Amino acid sequence: MSQSRNIKLTVGGLLLVIAVIVGGFVHRVSMPRVMTESEMKINGLYMFDTPRAIGDFALIDHHGEVFDPARLQGQWTLIFFGFTYCPDICPTTMTFLNQFVSSLEGTEAEDTQVVMVSVDPARDTVEQLATYVPYFNPEFTGVTGEFLDIHRFATALNTPFRKVAGEGDDYQVDHSANVVLINPRGDYHGFFKAPLDLAKMKATYRSARYLWDQ
Repeated sequence: MSQSRNIKLTVGGLLLVIAVIVGGFVHRVSMPRVMTESEMKINGLYMFDTPRAIGDFALIDHHGEVFDPARLQGQWTLIFFGFTYCPDICPTTMTFLNQFVSSLEGTEAEDTQVVMVSVDPARDTVEQLATYVPYFNPEFTGVTGEFLDIHRFATALNTPFRKVAGEGDDYQVDHSANVVLINPRGDYHGFFKAPLDLAKMKATYRSARYLWDQ
């Protein structure tokens, strides 16, 4: 009886060890692979070796509240520069960003915010943004302000824009379709280069977050 019991204990112990090993292997296989910085660049995310400080700024969000550096602290932020009268790039990108954040889970979903900064503050009032931005996602934030303040903010994030002359208020604004990535310290971490791809953006974003936590 004693020998039989020892055999059972030994077999049970071996099975437990095998289960732990197999479980660990399956866990590693099921986890998305972390990309290197060069791989992220190939897949559309350009990250800086050293994140860049943005500097001070004071804008206003679509709730009429101040939007300043404190609003970028403690979470990851995706910033898109656009405007409400934009006929194609802006609604397409905002729809994409809604799909992107809707695909995130857990902590990634909880600490990711999306901000659209207007490059057309003359027409994009607080009220205008309050109607436009939440249409794509009620959690998104629209930001406007004085032209020079927005221009300085966009310049700090390497996102130039310019007004295309038209008749009266019938004009367009040329701007980038890239999406800026801000890290939880509120620094300019990099940018997702357009055209945006959902699978690539998810993979590179996850990798960037992982590297940041190391």
